[in-house]
Amino acid sequence: MKSAGILIACLVLAAGVPASAWDQLDQEEEVLASAEELKGLSIEELMEIDVTSVTRRSASLSSAAAAISVITREDIRRSGVTSLPEALRLVATLHVARFDGRTWGISARGFNITTANKMLVLIDGRSVYTPLFSGVFWDVQDTLLEDVDRIEVIRGPGATLWGANAVNGVINIITRPAGDTQGGLVTAGAGNEERAFGAVRYGGALGKRGHYRAYAKHFDRDSLAFADGRDAEDPMKMGQGGFRADWQGAGEADWFTVQGDVYRGRVGEPTRADTDVDGGNLLGRWSRKTSESSGMELQVYWDNTYRRVPTVFEEHLDTWDVDFQHQLRAAERHNVIWGLGYRYSRDRVSDSPALAIPPPRRTLELASAFLQDEISLAGDRLRVTVGSKVEHNQSTGFEIQPSVRFAWTPADDRTLWGAVSRAVRTPTRFDEDLVFFTTGGVPFIRGSRDFESEELLAWELGYRWLPLRDLSLDLSAFYHVYDELRSQEPTPGTVLPIVLANKLNAETWGLEGRANWQASQRWRVYFGWALFENDLSFDPDSRDASGGEAEGNDPDYRFTLRSQLDLPGRFELDGWLRTVGELPSPEVPDYTELDLRLGWRATDVLELSLVGQNLLHDQHPEFGPPGPARREVERSVYGKVLWRF
Repeated sequence: MKSAGILIACLVLAAGVPASAWDQLDQEEEVLASAEELKGLSIEELMEIDVTSVTRRSASLSSAAAAISVITREDIRRSGVTSLPEALRLVATLHVARFDGRTWGISARGFNITTANKMLVLIDGRSVYTPLFSGVFWDVQDTLLEDVDRIEVIRGPGATLWGANAVNGVINIITRPAGDTQGGLVTAGAGNEERAFGAVRYGGALGKRGHYRAYAKHFDRDSLAFADGRDAEDPMKMGQGGFRADWQGAGEADWFTVQGDVYRGRVGEPTRADTDVDGGNLLGRWSRKTSESSGMELQVYWDNTYRRVPTVFEEHLDTWDVDFQHQLRAAERHNVIWGLGYRYSRDRVSDSPALAIPPPRRTLELASAFLQDEISLAGDRLRVTVGSKVEHNQSTGFEIQPSVRFAWTPADDRTLWGAVSRAVRTPTRFDEDLVFFTTGGVPFIRGSRDFESEELLAWELGYRWLPLRDLSLDLSAFYHVYDELRSQEPTPGTVLPIVLANKLNAETWGLEGRANWQASQRWRVYFGWALFENDLSFDPDSRDASGGEAEGNDPDYRFTLRSQLDLPGRFELDGWLRTVGELPSPEVPDYTELDLRLGWRATDVLELSLVGQNLLHDQHPEFGPPGPARREVERSVYGKVLWRF
């Protein structure tokens, strides 16, 4: 394959660097090791990195009883990505597809659409899903990427701890504590697609017990292209700022965090009206650690969003959320965690001739409680975790989402895990209130207040192995059974309007894996893959003629190969090859793309990089219906400078 040849050629060239140059690099490593910001982790250390998304408490990645991947800040830095959706491409088991200048489809294990609704996304514990369709507006999910500590990605249900809508997975974006981001940082860059971007951040001390940081950033991103080469006229500009403060209480067992963000942006050419977005959030968290295995946490946040899409709709949304959890060692073998939560959302929607969401104002309340017990057996070699979350919503009443998981560690270098879980996706404003009109004003599609929760019963099995100190393997298999999925039922006798109902069912199954290999002291290779199949069926009385196409468009396979190579003279050469299979309907051809990054750490505080993205094609489609009006992603090249002070 031509693309693979390009990447391999770059690696061979680097491997042929004279030994004297490598000796020079060895001498420089002592200097680089002192710069913790730029230091990577060994393969063994990556396997032992702490994750919190599986059990809502700190545990090592190697022992987690779930299919979980971690994107580290070093992965983000060396990939050259400029946005959170791009960073999520680093996980091969996620299907990430760009539709236009602002819209992304992101999902795991199927059912990917531009309004994908089966993934729960958190940023520092704040849920960013919209009750409009139980998905995420990815264009306004942003932060300073240099401040991201890690991104934890769970494939498979996480509903027992995180609640409804964590059906196919959980994405948990975790930023660094303020104490780890002291001093100043400035970044700036420009290119043909990333026309201009920049950020500034500064952190300092709050007395003797605390730290703070504040940041501001802006980007100007060019349009995509239509399939016939015309400009799609969907560029995006956005500015964002925020802060975070962390401090320790007088008793030293208490920690407090306050953080927030504000943003404003526009999608489209300034010569014509297009999408306007703005919003902000404020979060406070108190945690107390009473022992190594016990503690509690209280978190409260407010989130405000505004979105205006001319000729389509306008929405104002306010969300208040409070969450409490308590972890305790109930007995010698039992590690218990329980919690309570309450969320209140209030929106105001303006209609258009094309779309209405009556009533124009609606409030939604969600109350929840969860309990989970991790039981240690066989000298801690076997851990069995049982638990459930109970939620009450205004549409379907009580929902129960239990799970049973096990993790067996016969040796320190391997773990076998399995899980059986139930999860639901609860009705949204789109499911219950939506009305689409034809050009003549006739209702074409409408929601129904009889819409029920979509249900999933998931079976999972996985194996992690460290066969060599410099090689780790992670495999997982899944079988998912879905009931009560959304269908489109014609009105008997008249066909229109088509009413949303729950008469679609599905079975999905697949294999996922990744391998991390430290080929040498200076060269690391990552390989990941995902294989996926599904079988859709309708209830006998269904009249849906869509074949379920509106609920997802997913490839049968995805592969990714990444290389990180340290060169003499503080240079870095990074390559990223990815292949995505054909999308069946609407049909999108399979594609293979290559990104390359050349970085130079000129000094301990100054870093320069040149990044090329989507280098194998002038442009290629990732999502959307075929035809000359389909938007396609173009080749991109940009330069970036980063300075710490």
